[in-house]
Parts: sequence; structure tokens; C-alpha cells
Amino acid sequence: MSPLLRKTLKITAWSVGSVVGAVAVYYGVAQVLSRIPVAAEATTEAATVPFFIRSNGVHTDLVMPVKSEFIDWSRQLPYGNTQAHDATYDYVGVGWGDKGFYLDTPTWAELKPSTAVRAGFWLSTTLIHATFYRAADLAPGPNCVPLHLTPAQYRRLIAYVEKSFQRDAAGDFNWVPGHSYADHDAFYEANSRYSILNTCNTWSNRGLKVCGQKASLWTPFDTGILYQYGR
Repeated sequence: MSPLLRKTLKITAWSVGSVVGAVAVYYGVAQVLSRIPVAAEATTEAATVPFFIRSNGVHTDLVMPVKSEFIDWSRQLPYGNTQAHDATYDYVGVGWGDKGFYLDTPTWAELKPSTAVRAGFWLSTTLIHATFYRAADLAPGPNCVPLHLTPAQYRRLIAYVEKSFQRDAAGDFNWVPGHSYADHDAFYEANSRYSILNTCNTWSNRGLKVCGQKASLWTPFDTGILYQYGR
């Protein structure tokens, strides 16, 4: 074996080992921190607002009533922005995430390395995915956690979610037309940057902390959130 080939193999092995090691450390830290609970806040106020954590197996949505005495989400997330234009949905779920993942990667098989790199290292913009649900879609199960919030908790959650949206010149949520996964969802431009430290599930987990619910200390995965609720 020539010295040049030997050197090349060493560099390649070191590079591959470094990547594998970094992934292992990241996964290990995520597993530890996601198992450390942040307790729900103590409150004497009645929890009257229905609220759900819903996972698709990878990504979590925070699901709220479309209309309540506190907010009518259909004013900023109109049914008309979906293909169905169906105003009979009672709940809306919001999830924050990387724009490239949302728009360019309908399945994991179509994930491009460039999309993954841009998403992982603060190089891409973000979107909010708003999905309308019916009560039948929110039955308790391995991927759906039903909860109730107090009015004060819900107001804090509303403020957190609203702050995550970009607004246009008129102050409305900035809708991205022509993109959806089904007939009852829509995308909106969002604030902040996605990264391996600030993922879609990190956003949801932070929202749970804001509204005083059980959460992980930190988690990039939906499993960390669901773990706190015995899922």
C-alpha cells in the first residue's frame, strides 16, 4: 500500500468515525435530556380549554380549538386557505419546522443531503404547518395526548404560537399558497431558524413549558414529549 493511499484511508476513517461519533453523542444526549421531566405547574384555576399533543410518528402538533372565547384562529388561519374550504373542523393543530423539509421532502425517501445540511445548521428558513382536525381525529392513543388548559395557560400558549408566525404588511399571518399535504391544511411563513438544537419537537416542547404542562428538559424528537405522558 502506497503512503498516499494509506494517508487517504486514515483521513477517510477519521472523518467517518467523527461523524458517527458526533451522531452517537447527539442521540445519547437527546435520550438523557428528553427523559428529564419538567413538571406541570400547580394551579388552582379550572382547566377548561381542551388541548392535544398529536404526533405523526416524527413530528408533533399542538392542537387547539379553532374558536373559543379567547381567540378565533380561523381569522388568521382561514379555512379558505385549505383545499377543502371546510369550516366544519373544530380544532387546528400547529407545528413549526424547516421549510425545506416541509415543502421539498414529502417522504423520507426523497430527503436530499443538501436539505438535511441546511436544516441542521441554521441555513434554512421555517414554516408553520396548520392542520384542521375533527374530534374523531383526536382520540387518545399512543400518538395523541388529550389535556386541558386553564384560561391563563391558554393565553400564554396563544401568545407563544402567534409570535412564531411571520406577518405580512397588513399584520396577517403570511400564507404560502399552493402547498399542502391534504385538503385540510396550509403552510405559513414562520420566525426563527431550524437546527439540530432547535427542531420541530423542540418548538412543541417549549410550547408545553410556556403553557405549564409536563415537558422534557430538552428534546429534538417526538418520543421525548410522548415519554413524559406515558406514551
